[in-house]
Amino acid sequence: MSKTDRKSKPEIVLPPIMVMEDEARRLNALASSCAMLFPRVAHFLAREMERASVVADNSDLGGVVRMGSQVRYCDDKTGEVRDVVLVYPHEADITLKRVSVLTPVGAALIGLSVGQAIEFQTPGHNKRSLTVLGVSN
Repeated sequence: MSKTDRKSKPEIVLPPIMVMEDEARRLNALASSCAMLFPRVAHFLAREMERASVVADNSDLGGVVRMGSQVRYCDDKTGEVRDVVLVYPHEADITLKRVSVLTPVGAALIGLSVGQAIEFQTPGHNKRSLTVLGVSN
């Protein structure tokens, strides 16, 4: 093993996520329809949907971030805590803390459970990490 191998960061392990069938269907369609306009975040959202465990629409997903969830999360780098509502793009309004699922933060949050963290890349190619502190649906 070379010195660079020992110093390299381990591969990011993404946390398991859960999404309801109807939301998975809508989010896959959204990612497909926005791929030309917003290629990076559409690809990220599509990848999240591919790896998600899809559960029946009548499942109890208490503590899991869904569309319409109010989410409290912490930016792991800055320590800043934010409260947002995760919404579809046409409902987004940052002044009302309504964050679109078609943003890097929104796509990162969908399907996470309280206590889970995820690392993702911003449009500026920086890495960010968020931890979900609370969810109410």
